[in-house]
Amino acid sequence: MKTAEKKILSIARRVLDIEIESLAVVKKRLGSEFSVAVKLLQDLKGRVVFAGMGKSGLVCRKIAATFASTGTPALFLHPAEGGHGDLGMLVRGDILIAVSNSGETEEMIRILPAVKRLGIPTICMTGNPSSTLAKRADVVLDISVAEEACPLGLAPTASTTVTMALGDALAVALLEMRGFTEEDFALFHPGGTIGRRLLTVADIMHTGDAVPVISERAPVREALVEMTVKKLGITTVVDHEGRLQGIITDGDIRRLLEREPNPLSMSAVQVMTRDPKVINGDALAAKALQIMEKYAITSLIVSGGEGVIEGVVHLHDILRAGIA
Repeated sequence: MKTAEKKILSIARRVLDIEIESLAVVKKRLGSEFSVAVKLLQDLKGRVVFAGMGKSGLVCRKIAATFASTGTPALFLHPAEGGHGDLGMLVRGDILIAVSNSGETEEMIRILPAVKRLGIPTICMTGNPSSTLAKRADVVLDISVAEEACPLGLAPTASTTVTMALGDALAVALLEMRGFTEEDFALFHPGGTIGRRLLTVADIMHTGDAVPVISERAPVREALVEMTVKKLGITTVVDHEGRLQGIITDGDIRRLLEREPNPLSMSAVQVMTRDPKVINGDALAAKALQIMEKYAITSLIVSGGEGVIEGVVHLHDILRAGIA
């Protein structure tokens, strides 16, 4: 390995070591203040408003996005702009999370009286628990680090890593305490890879006239026609009230032709599979894929219970949606 390459890798490892150690220290330091902050956020009536200047502001934007994506309304307020009219975005019921490593950021200190007049609780994330900002906050989360990874000790590095990680910890703790589910998450991520993974069965299933249905008294011949027309490789079998009684697949038909001399005149109830696999429309499409793989089937009946057929989801629907 060349000398220059060794030096570069040595610098990178030193930076990572400093940041990892900083995170370890913050982890050990977590205590009741963090719990108080999460409980305060659990009782939130409005939005979580993040405020920070410079690099702290950039970190705030990311944490606010994480909160919003996990079901907690959140936005970013630039403290300098707040002092020139943007404080109008704050309303009673909000919570302010103010981020400042020094705790003495002038623009931040300047907006605190207005925040207090609105009765908005303030959670402070600062590297200086004795600072002006900390003294005026309701809850103080210590983000201090022993050193920055920057050799000059000037560029925020370890401190911004710690701030972002602590923000993630707040968001995830709040998510779990509120019982936020995958289905809830799906509502806020309709696009991209995550959106595809979080599509529900109802988003991709066949409904209405596209669902193959025959009466349990219908001959197998009718089942064959219905399967051919609807092109899903199966047909549902229902009673006189339209309740699901069973399912006939193309495999069932093939096996029937092999063993019966006159299969097409037999009734659906004689050849159907009772108690077919069903899934709720609110379930994730990825869950439907898991069931299909487990039982080596290509279709699932979508039902809300009590034999009511809401639709059919086919393996090809899942593949087209890009879930598999």
